[in-house]
Amino acid sequence: MKHPILITGGTGFIGSHTVVAFAEAGQPVVILDNLCNSSPKVLDRLAKLNANPIEFVQADIRDAQALDALFARYSFAGVIHFAGLKAVGESVAQPLRYLENNVSGTLNLLQAMDRANVRRLVFSSSATVYGNPVRMPIPETAALSATNPYGRTKLMCEDALRELHAADPRWHIAILRYFNPVGAHESGLLGESPNGIPNNLMPYITQVALGQRACLQIFGNDYDTPDGTGVRDYLHVCDLAAGHLAALRALHEPQLLTVNLGTGRGVSVQDMVNTFARVNGVPIPQKVMPRRAGDVAVSLADPRQAKALLNWETQFDLERMCADAWRWQSMNPQGFDTPL
Repeated sequence: MKHPILITGGTGFIGSHTVVAFAEAGQPVVILDNLCNSSPKVLDRLAKLNANPIEFVQADIRDAQALDALFARYSFAGVIHFAGLKAVGESVAQPLRYLENNVSGTLNLLQAMDRANVRRLVFSSSATVYGNPVRMPIPETAALSATNPYGRTKLMCEDALRELHAADPRWHIAILRYFNPVGAHESGLLGESPNGIPNNLMPYITQVALGQRACLQIFGNDYDTPDGTGVRDYLHVCDLAAGHLAALRALHEPQLLTVNLGTGRGVSVQDMVNTFARVNGVPIPQKVMPRRAGDVAVSLADPRQAKALLNWETQFDLERMCADAWRWQSMNPQGFDTPL
């Protein structure tokens, strides 16, 4: 029997898809989640998708005693760390909450890992650590900064990991900087189910398609881009999940890897709306609004390092992202509260 992998935040959008990817690869996992930002009903969906039962522990990464008990109970081969808060607007309003959850929680987890002699970690970072980049596509060597407290918490955690590895080279660490994950599992059982008004484009589009929102608000159509709307690097969440498996496999010796996960292809807001409507046969009413403060015109990954270091690249195109997202939303109009 392989030693299990601990997945913190494993009932979240990216975490749950990663649990499935690991299970399909025959790798046992244990999920740790406090369910503050996700539904326990995700576990029922995961049970349907996996032949073997998945262990779940409800606890908080800020609880040192709970972590020590968990590491004493299991002989973990490594940790995939997703647990954290991630809404940019909320982080501006509640910076202390974000610092405590994301930074203190991560430091607490690292201390528990160290006590248990488990020093293999894949960390969930973000393209927000690039701030307002000066060149596109963005390489991992680009200058780091942050334009909001959420991004700063990711940058602070990255800095802590760099300091840790410099001081103790026994650690195996991969820092994965995600661009814009969208889509859903092809079964329609797992997908993105935000609380309240979505912060991200795709769930907003799917809620408009479902008639739950009157129209899509497009923030700015006067950017220096081909159609005036913002351009982003969208990747399928299942591709992103596969990136974590690839990263863990790459950590066979002590090292620190920092890798972008993206496609390297730009998709504008208007491209996304038009593709979604065409692929799914659902019109998306839209209304142009003023630009939002802090939004950049273009954000694109340079994904070459991921191919070179992890042997990873994306498999799914924009049409597949749109089809899978709509299947999830149309099958689950109330998200995870929709009866199975």
